[in-house]
Amino acid sequence: AAMVKETIRVYARVKPLCRRQQAGSYSVDNEEPLPSLEITVPRDLADGFINNKRESYKFKFQKIFDQEAKQDVLFDSIAKPVAECVLAGYNGTIFAYGQTGSGKTFTITGGAERYSDRGIIPRTLSYIFDQLQKDSSKVYTTHVSYLEIYNECGYDLLDPRHEAARMEDLPKVTIMEDSDQNIHLKNLSLQQATNEEEALNLLFLGDTNRMIAETPMNQASSRSHCIFTIHISSKEPGSATIRRSKLHLVDLAGSERVGKTGIGGHLLTEAKYINLSLHYLEQVIIALAEKNRSHIPYRNSMMTSVLRDSLGGNCMTTMIATLAMDKRNIDESISTCRFAQRVALIKNEAVLNEEIDPRLVIVQLKNEIQDLKDELALVTGKQRTSKLSQEELLQLDELIETFLKDSDPDSCLDVGADMRKIKYCFVHMKQIINRPVTSDIKQEISEQKASNKESEEELEKLKGLLQQRDNEINILVTMLKQEKKKVRDTLFQLDATSAGSTVLEKSLSVSLEKSQSPPRCFSLKEAKGFSSSIPRLPLFSRETGGKMSLGCQEAFEVFKRDHADSITIEDNKQLLKQRFDEAKCLGEKLNEARNKINHLKGKIIQRQIQRAALAVSNPSEKLTSDPVEENLRMQIEEEKKSYKTVYSRFKGLKVEIEHLQLLMEKVKMKLQKDFEVWWSEEAKKFQQEKPEMVTSPNTGTVYPRFIRSSQHLSTNSSSDTSRDSPYEDPAVKNYLTTSSDPTSKTRAPPGSSTSIPLTGDSQADADILAFIKARQNILQKKG
Repeated sequence: AAMVKETIRVYARVKPLCRRQQAGSYSVDNEEPLPSLEITVPRDLADGFINNKRESYKFKFQKIFDQEAKQDVLFDSIAKPVAECVLAGYNGTIFAYGQTGSGKTFTITGGAERYSDRGIIPRTLSYIFDQLQKDSSKVYTTHVSYLEIYNECGYDLLDPRHEAARMEDLPKVTIMEDSDQNIHLKNLSLQQATNEEEALNLLFLGDTNRMIAETPMNQASSRSHCIFTIHISSKEPGSATIRRSKLHLVDLAGSERVGKTGIGGHLLTEAKYINLSLHYLEQVIIALAEKNRSHIPYRNSMMTSVLRDSLGGNCMTTMIATLAMDKRNIDESISTCRFAQRVALIKNEAVLNEEIDPRLVIVQLKNEIQDLKDELALVTGKQRTSKLSQEELLQLDELIETFLKDSDPDSCLDVGADMRKIKYCFVHMKQIINRPVTSDIKQEISEQKASNKESEEELEKLKGLLQQRDNEINILVTMLKQEKKKVRDTLFQLDATSAGSTVLEKSLSVSLEKSQSPPRCFSLKEAKGFSSSIPRLPLFSRETGGKMSLGCQEAFEVFKRDHADSITIEDNKQLLKQRFDEAKCLGEKLNEARNKINHLKGKIIQRQIQRAALAVSNPSEKLTSDPVEENLRMQIEEEKKSYKTVYSRFKGLKVEIEHLQLLMEKVKMKLQKDFEVWWSEEAKKFQQEKPEMVTSPNTGTVYPRFIRSSQHLSTNSSSDTSRDSPYEDPAVKNYLTTSSDPTSKTRAPPGSSTSIPLTGDSQADADILAFIKARQNILQKKG
């Protein structure tokens, strides 16, 4: 098999600075053969952080993408070559490494803002399916899998059976090793994707599961490793070799050091695990870079086990170092670059992954054995004496039959070089020729009898059916008669009672009035009882579509107004509308072009008929080529060209529209999520700052003004606030869980010493909202 030896390719990408960040000083030098990145450490930082007081560091990369680099350029330079190799049958890996917030997820998955922000995964899927469609010489099958590794446990993000509410709900993936030391992931589902749309939907499902499973204390994207894998197998029709390749697209956890994050407790364990798995990754890389190391510690962590092939194995690997170049993060950026330089030393040997399909090979070998046996018999002249098997005799009968039916004079009867078969053929032919005509007549008579018998059976069936229908009709007629009789009787009774009917009407109206009002009160009570019996879900409930309390609603409106994501949602809505209009317009154009082409075709046919008639009427005239027809044909060609360009644009639009719809879903979810976290934090602050007010039994006296205002709110609460959420957030139950139902008690966070003893949640929400507003006013005054 073909083998490609090359070192891991390492690229750098610098994240654009925010307005508030102080720029660190660095320079990019695009020299040959490799560009370099020089980072200068400011004097005040060099003291204390980095020993030996060096002030500038130089690092070489395959290519450096500065702050203004666009996603498509990145894809063309980094991912496209790897995708091409994967299509050719080699394994590929692209992984992003860098501190939290340096743009790893943006690079690998993409941003949720614009269509042009798509990252490497969606672009690679687009590219791969595009190439597969163009190549009709092979049969391809594609599958995808999506694995998340968090605290040394693997989770399957594409589990189709349920939507997870917590990460623990997702199926656990474990590592198995076979006797050849190949790694197998047990419990990781492989989902087939036959086109780009299906693959993107799977990616979206995985991202959604990942987002839902996040804990509000930290975004999971910075705390877990994610590996999205595309598996491709291809085979040429009729060939026995299958090519299997896989492409890992990896988003690693943030690489920052524990000391810097200033965290404790559960988070510290988590950070230890994350940094441990990255530490093991570093150990593997150091071991691989050393010349004479025999043992490479792949087994130390799940991450390195899964990526064993990608590091120093059968794979074409590419790394993207993502760097945040503001002053505060200069030291982290330097350590990322150092790691990248080590990775660049590793040599991988990518092998073409071809294997033979055993079933096809068996068929080929059987045929070959038969041919060799025939040849042997011919050469040695030895005739076999054993009798022909039943199977062989049947085969010969079939051959003779097709030979006799074939009207082609050149057809021949080929039974190989076996005298037994040749003799049998002659005997069989003789029988066919001498078969007396009487046998044919007998056969005809027997066939006729059989057909007669069949028609008799059919007749019996029909008779039975007819009888059944008769019975049904009789039953219906008697029922009708009975109904008529009933109607007659009731009419007679009505005549008799018409005199008393006016009294009846009055009493009816009275009873109706009476019966109308009580049910209304009853239904309210019933509804209350019903709502209190439903287990509450945090804020937005999935099953019941429960509304938030009024205070909470108002807060959500405030939050939504100021949140950047809601602007994104609006922008995307506008963009979607534009795209839909554009698609509609293109659709009309396509129809127009199609009609035009048909019209022109009709004209050509008319023209040909006219010319034919002309040729018949005066045959002496020679027919030359018709300029009118030529002109029409040219017009058709032009129309076809324009049709093709419009159609390809239309197809592109369809993909973009689908992508935008998925993005909007994602952003809406994120908005809800952020609100839940913010709301619970505000509740905590409120609790800390106003403990004496909260504990007072009649909380109504504290903020009567706000409670009143929250009651008017019900009229203008936007329909958007009560939108059902497609998930429930486990995290918020560690905080105050808000509930709109006055009868249900506030749930305290499990194991927490401070709870908020309020009389009812609507009350609590109104109070918290008042507190938030008061705090905002104070902040504004200070500002």
